Amino acid sequence: MELRQLRYFVHVVERGSMSRAALDLDMVQSALSQQITRLEGELATRLLHRTPRGVAPTEAGVAFYREAQLTLRHAEQAVRAAQQARLSGSVSVGLAPTTSAVLGLPLMRAMRERYPDVRLHMVEGMSGHLTAMLNARELDLAVLFDTRLHPGGQTGGGRHWEILPLLEEDLFLIRGHGAPALPATVTAQDLADEPLILPTGPHGLRSTLDTAFARARVAPRVVLEVDSLAMVMAAVDAGLGSTLQPWAAMGRYPDAAQRFRWARLSDDQARRVNLLCSLSDDELSPAALATRVVLADCVRTLVEAGQWVGTTLMAAPD
Repeated sequence: MELRQLRYFVHVVERGSMSRAALDLDMVQSALSQQITRLEGELATRLLHRTPRGVAPTEAGVAFYREAQLTLRHAEQAVRAAQQARLSGSVSVGLAPTTSAVLGLPLMRAMRERYPDVRLHMVEGMSGHLTAMLNARELDLAVLFDTRLHPGGQTGGGRHWEILPLLEEDLFLIRGHGAPALPATVTAQDLADEPLILPTGPHGLRSTLDTAFARARVAPRVVLEVDSLAMVMAAVDAGLGSTLQPWAAMGRYPDAAQRFRWARLSDDQARRVNLLCSLSDDELSPAALATRVVLADCVRTLVEAGQWVGTTLMAAPD
């Protein structure tokens, strides 16, 4: 059971409606309903029942509501107590362009709200570059995609990182809008003759795609290699080729539906693994340790609220 589940439940009871509560919480209703169902499952009792006007607490729900309110008040008091001795300092965080399009602003807002005295240094770059910066101690933490990294393991340079699995992303074939229409899904075998614009080898996405093509025994037709998401998408938009990217690659285009056509890559292994990598705990400042927690919380909230399309949360290792 988590505090956010208590907040969700209290909000639903106070609003008397799942849909109104979801709107207030900026969540999709199905995600909120799933959280309430999970909470009821953990408690092994029904907390809410439907009425013609919405939802109302059961007898058990009323009792739980009162205790949940008390727990949340105590949590707020704990937060205020912690804030009296606010963290300070500087923390450097590296995000790839696709990740920053979804996570960057929510992370900055959450850090401003929770730790206003911590100064964030945000770096956007391709995952290969971020890996090098993390190894060089130029970053405290970064979201990386290299599936060869294992939780609790070491980097290629022999240095120890703390690694937390975050999520998996579906990958999509993306074409310019002037290109032929696409089915809902495609496979790597379907792309043998597709003119592709991809990043170069050192970056996590290319490693994932090379693995998928190798499994399908397909030699991809790469017409351009570009280590800049902005240039990749501009080239696709101009009709110079197609690309394979997560949904977030279109996140900075409000008119994406008019600019692009897309189809999900359905191969089982064609998913990008997102890992939260940081220096070892004994090398991180208290501010960096706190930022790592906030970043993971932001990711979970975005996915569960349906705001990070085509993603699945990964379970942390035991």
